[in-house]
Amino acid sequence: MNPTQFGPGEDFERYPRDLHRDCSLAFAAGSDMVFAPSTAEMYPDGFQTSVDVGTIGEVLEGKSRPGHFKGVATVVAKLFHLTRPHVAVFGSKDAQQLTVLRAMVRDLNFDVEIIAAPIVREADGLALSSRNVYLSADQRMEAAALYRSLRLAESRVGEGIRDARRIIEEMMALIQDRSSGIVDYISVANQDTLEEYTVLTSGDRILVSLAVRFGKTRLIDNCSINVPDR
Repeated sequence: MNPTQFGPGEDFERYPRDLHRDCSLAFAAGSDMVFAPSTAEMYPDGFQTSVDVGTIGEVLEGKSRPGHFKGVATVVAKLFHLTRPHVAVFGSKDAQQLTVLRAMVRDLNFDVEIIAAPIVREADGLALSSRNVYLSADQRMEAAALYRSLRLAESRVGEGIRDARRIIEEMMALIQDRSSGIVDYISVANQDTLEEYTVLTSGDRILVSLAVRFGKTRLIDNCSINVPDR
């Protein structure tokens, strides 16, 4: 666990963690070893250096969680330095994290390839997340609305809708109609820069992402869409 990516009042202390289970799953999948340094080893007394990821880390999740991506980039830079990997795999559910780390690797000349692992979903489309265990039974059923809203966005783009605001409004309406979730944000942005779109054009690679709260539980999800020719 990396405390620097959790802000004040976030769930660092109660965040689900089970190193023994994680190691068992890793070894069952073919891993030979696990590198799991302690917080004290990663952040010794007097530690004060950090990686500033710039404006790309200040929107979306960065706006809702100030300092989050500085913490992410700092610990990942340290891990890259310590382990010298040729390849690093990160889950696509944290799409902005992928964008931030790719930018860091490029800007700081890390000799490592970033690979995006696909989102793993439940049968109803809910993206797997450690935080799903916080959901009540009713909230768990309602949370499937996130995936349905993303599928709606894909459908609307495929039908020729190019007004980003309209897509966002329809996603918002679906979530509010089918769940008690409180929408933090819905974004239709450039896949690589995270700049928000007003109007989509053919050939755009867009990232549709959202964050929704169910009580004290905050869930994120996203999908990538290539805008087709009309």
